[in-house]
Amino acid sequence: MSQHTADDGAADVRSAALPQRPGKVIAVHLSYASRADQRGRRPAHPSYFLKPSSSVAATGGTVERPAGTELLAFEGEVALVIGTPARWVPVDRAWDHVAAVTAANDLGLYDLRANDKGSNVRSKGGDGFTPLGPTLLDARTLDPAALRVRTWVNGELRQDDTTEGLIFPLTQLVADLSQHLTLEPGDVVLTGTPAGSSVIGPGDVVEVEVDAPTAPGSPSTGRLRTTVTQGEHAFDDALGSLPAVDDLQRAEAWGSREAAGLDAGPASGLSPGLRAQLLRAPTAALSAQLRRRGLDDVTIDGVRPLDPGAKLVGTARTLRFVPHREDLFASHGGGYNAQKRAFDAVGEGEVIVIEARGETGSGTLGDVLALRAHVRGAAGIVTDGGVRDEAAVAEVGIPVYARGAHPAVLGRRHVPWETDVAVACGGCTVLPGDVVVGDRDGVVVIPRALVQEVVDAALAQEDEDAWIAEQVAAGHPVDGLFPMNAAWRAQYEQWQARQERR
Repeated sequence: MSQHTADDGAADVRSAALPQRPGKVIAVHLSYASRADQRGRRPAHPSYFLKPSSSVAATGGTVERPAGTELLAFEGEVALVIGTPARWVPVDRAWDHVAAVTAANDLGLYDLRANDKGSNVRSKGGDGFTPLGPTLLDARTLDPAALRVRTWVNGELRQDDTTEGLIFPLTQLVADLSQHLTLEPGDVVLTGTPAGSSVIGPGDVVEVEVDAPTAPGSPSTGRLRTTVTQGEHAFDDALGSLPAVDDLQRAEAWGSREAAGLDAGPASGLSPGLRAQLLRAPTAALSAQLRRRGLDDVTIDGVRPLDPGAKLVGTARTLRFVPHREDLFASHGGGYNAQKRAFDAVGEGEVIVIEARGETGSGTLGDVLALRAHVRGAAGIVTDGGVRDEAAVAEVGIPVYARGAHPAVLGRRHVPWETDVAVACGGCTVLPGDVVVGDRDGVVVIPRALVQEVVDAALAQEDEDAWIAEQVAAGHPVDGLFPMNAAWRAQYEQWQARQERR
């Protein structure tokens, strides 16, 4: 790629495809505010991954969705083509090292994300997974903060955002990368995708365009066109891990659970009125009402609140750990594992319930994950294992119930295995969506179908018990009063009727 000089052949830059295969392609994980808000997590700093140059494809081509996969997703992006070597460049000089801007489609296969641990080697590195073009725009004529990227699928506009919406400006990305490695002429930087990325399938046609609508002449790359075809080759489990998807990957690939055809999640929320009732109801009263309905094994035993004054009310989002085993931790313990996915996916009003088998010989969470859950609006965390950084976790401000504290990381005893499944926590089976209530006495689990009936009965019992306490305080013996015989019951009902008339 030519350097920025007065006679560097700018016309060729504007009209030619990449003159040669780039030495390296560097992509940003998450950079647009709209995408970060959609994902529910906003990074403090940019992070990157490498795509092989063999993934680069030209406009008007095709891309295969491999046999046995379902979650091929498009990502329209602004691509920067480096013109002069960049190493340790400041932000105010970073754009001088960019020769051209073009359109890119950072295609990815979510079926292969689980074992990539964030590197995206398999999920983003396939042949044809980086279409670029169709033309290059001279970067000297462009304002890096005023570029627009749009994506159409089968003619329908799916993405529309500008670089003004970036969390990390384009110049910051170039300068930051130059701290770590030399950006060489011809290298390509994919600068992230805005909200709207979703799943595509065989027969779909994706078009990406980058333009500068406020610049003179409104220069445009034209539309980068890619057609999806169905691949014939399936992955061989004798060579490596097979594609695997779960509802979290489906939701992230499609952009939301609704778009993926899933329900609102394992916990669809509690109405404000029901939540207020549960906040008033002691766990002792709730437990008694559950017992009357034949449910005795609905307490999470052995856990204590880090803040005894905090009340916990929410719907369960579950996380399961299995006992530590070296080979399993190697495949499931690192990178973006089930533990991290659970804390990134927890929703407002949900309680993360962790099955740790009562093992307190290591932590199951620390202050960073507690903070993540708090920022996400989670109602609390319950683990029958240990907590690291107990004092710091308690200061986060989210109700946390644990079996104990331990300074070791989870890998000493656990492998984070799966999310949103039935778990056994403190001797109690907890299903995603169950209602979880905790106070000083402990934690109870209420089946969703029974919650309104149980809380109504518990609050009614509380009123009754308060009246009985008044009678005892006035000097009456408990015989016949607790529980009430017919005579006392008649007096209570008369008192209750008077209260209702007021």
